[in-house]
Amino acid sequence: MTIVPGVSIQSLPQVTWEPLPKDFILPDDPVESDLQPLLAAALREALELADLIPSDSLIASNFGLCSTVEGKTVVKAPDWVYVPVVKPIPEGEVRRSYTPQLEGEAPAIVMEFISEAEGGEYSINPYYPYGKWYFYEQILKVPIYVIFHPKTAQLDVYRLGPGHYEEIEPDQNHRFWLEETGLFLGTWQGKKAETTASWLRWWDASGDLLLWGSERLVQEHQRVQAAQAALEVERQRAEQLAAQLRSLGVDPERSQPS
Repeated sequence: MTIVPGVSIQSLPQVTWEPLPKDFILPDDPVESDLQPLLAAALREALELADLIPSDSLIASNFGLCSTVEGKTVVKAPDWVYVPVVKPIPEGEVRRSYTPQLEGEAPAIVMEFISEAEGGEYSINPYYPYGKWYFYEQILKVPIYVIFHPKTAQLDVYRLGPGHYEEIEPDQNHRFWLEETGLFLGTWQGKKAETTASWLRWWDASGDLLLWGSERLVQEHQRVQAAQAALEVERQRAEQLAAQLRSLGVDPERSQPS
């Protein structure tokens, strides 16, 4: 059982939801490994191909989540975030950050992918600029917090309980049921984008894996091959039947109805 950081709810700061100042410079921290963007893209790809991304939702990676805490603008950029419903932005504009309550619902899921060095994902620092754990738990109050260690394939999932995160136990398949998506989340060892690693994958309620585009192509290729093989079997049967008819003195071509 992972030890879950605890925070006293009596010392919570004042939080407001205000527009991000136009001159505010968003953090542009480089990703800590080339695997992080691949993990995020793979999670989205499977959902998109399964048509499970509503048009009014937001899925993003390394994307700024904003709030105003004690009068100071605070921004954290999780490696992957899912917001069920967001307000549309004017045509032609680009969403450069997201402020819950002001621009739509609170995020339902945030994920952090840990590289060689832990970068504050477990931090409960309750002072500006605040630890990530504290920010997601006490300020944004995100229902699901996922921390994934790609190197060891360790996947920890926490659900927001009364005042703090509580660890969720996986099922017998080592997967976590997330009501927010109606899907299971788990790990999968294999190759994608020329990279062999431990990946985060989705499974539906029936236990079927949500496939990536490359896997769908392979599946379709196998389906076509199977259909061609079945046609070949039928062709050979037809030829055998025709040969048998000819041996009996029957011309199969002339016996066919016009």
